Amino acid sequence: MTRYKGGDRVRKGTYWDFKSGNRVDMAGEGILPGDERSKYVRCPPVLVLLSGPVVGLFYVVALPFIALGTILTLAAGKLLTGIVSIVPFGWRPGEAHLGGKRKKQK
Repeated sequence: MTRYKGGDRVRKGTYWDFKSGNRVDMAGEGILPGDERSKYVRCPPVLVLLSGPVVGLFYVVALPFIALGTILTLAAGKLLTGIVSIVPFGWRPGEAHLGGKRKKQK
């Protein structure tokens, strides 16, 4: 697999921009669309299709950890909200009065 940028002259083949999901099929020699930030990879479509099950397997393995992290984050948020509501003296961590008190106008 070879990497190319937008505007590069390339030969016949299929070029993939994985960041945007664009696929460019070149029937002959031509110039890739886009600018310097567009990065293309030349690889056969069969290789991209075979990588799908591998990415799916990674997702299936990672899904329980993602769910556990979500549950722990929500539980910690509820716990902290409960603790903050118990604290006296009107402590509100979401507010900041960095400018000091306002002076009364005469």
